[in-house]
Parts: sequence; structure tokens; C-alpha cells
Amino acid sequence: MTMGPDVTTDASTAPATAAPSTASLASSSKLRAFVVTFAIAGPILYLICLAWNLPLITYHPAMNRIDLGWTPARSGEGPAMYWYGWTLSALVSDTIVSFLAALLPEGVRRKLPLYLVWMPPILIVPLLAYSLRAFWLHP
Repeated sequence: MTMGPDVTTDASTAPATAAPSTASLASSSKLRAFVVTFAIAGPILYLICLAWNLPLITYHPAMNRIDLGWTPARSGEGPAMYWYGWTLSALVSDTIVSFLAALLPEGVRRKLPLYLVWMPPILIVPLLAYSLRAFWLHP
């Protein structure tokens, strides 16, 4: 039982294919530096944005309005939400820091210790919990 015609080609009729690449984006040391730096700096920059109240935007859900930067809640309009702004501030600054880390020389990029990927989140979670204590301990 045959599945189709038997086709043979010689080298003159075979299509030219590119040689497989030996370097992929996943094995790039620049991508590794970007990802590791993003993981390290993310929690730290978020905590800085939270502690110094640096939201990129302020969302007013009752009015469905977004303002640039920090703006106070207005009377009769409900509370202002800063979490989106803090997250966006941390994301933008983390991307910039990680991009700059990817531009560092190869020798410096290889010295980024991987244990720093898990250490900042573990150390920062108690600080974030402490900063939110007013929501848990209010009378």
C-alpha cells in the first residue's frame, strides 16, 4: 500500500534552505540579563513606587476617569485608585532598568547572581504586608 507517488529530487531541483541558526533568542545572554534584572528589580521598584507614592496614573472608578500622575480624590466622586499607577510606574521603570542591564558588557552580565531572582520578593512581601496593616487593623 502506497500513500502517494514516489518523488525523487536531485540537488539541482531541491529548494535551497537556510542553515539552522545555532543561536536562539532564548540562549542570548542579553535576554538572560534582561529577564534576571527584570525579576530582581521589579519588586524593589514596586515597593519604591508604593512607599513614595509615585503612580504614573490615577484611576477614578466612579467617574471612569484616568489622570496622569497622582491626583487626590474629589469630593462626591468616590475614592481614587493608585494601584494601577504604581504597577505601571514599576513596569515602565523596570523595563528601562532591565534594558540598560542588557546593554552591559558580557562579563558584567554574567555576574548577575540568580539567587537575587527569588530573594527580593521574599524580603519585600513582609514590607508590603506591613504597609497595608491599616486595612487589616482598622477598628
